[in-house]
Amino acid sequence: MKTEEMIAVAYIDTPLGNLEIKGDENGLASVLFVDKDDQEVSEIIPVELQETVRQIREYFEGKRTEFILKLAPQGTDFQKRVWHELLKIPFGKTFSYQYIANQLGDPKVIRAAASANGKNPISIIIPCHRIIGKDGSLTGYAGGLHRKKWLLEHENPSSQKTLF
Repeated sequence: MKTEEMIAVAYIDTPLGNLEIKGDENGLASVLFVDKDDQEVSEIIPVELQETVRQIREYFEGKRTEFILKLAPQGTDFQKRVWHELLKIPFGKTFSYQYIANQLGDPKVIRAAASANGKNPISIIIPCHRIIGKDGSLTGYAGGLHRKKWLLEHENPSSQKTLF
């Protein structure tokens, strides 16, 4: 069992607010938006997180469309299968929960797939924001729908002009 003290933590500023990044030598454990106004940005980034921070900054600067990082999210086997499917969604594309359920081999697991999507601990890098409703609507996003909309527009500015 890992202890919190062994995990490196950094906070960085992004156009969408602060991100809390956690990981260790085994990989990235979480990237989550934090809405705490008093949370200060890290002045020193732990060595275990420097590559993650570099790639996230490049993403927000429009210089990166793919992340190449060692991931170590904690979850059930089913959740990990869903997150693995999310990693296959190309930059600038969106898919539905039904698509993910179908990719898992069982169209009936749509609700479970949606639940696993919502529990993704590695925002942006495991692109749960690229999942939308079958009708093209924005659906829930743990980081807030305003962030989901921004991320989708950032990744595909031309196709999102008048949808929302």
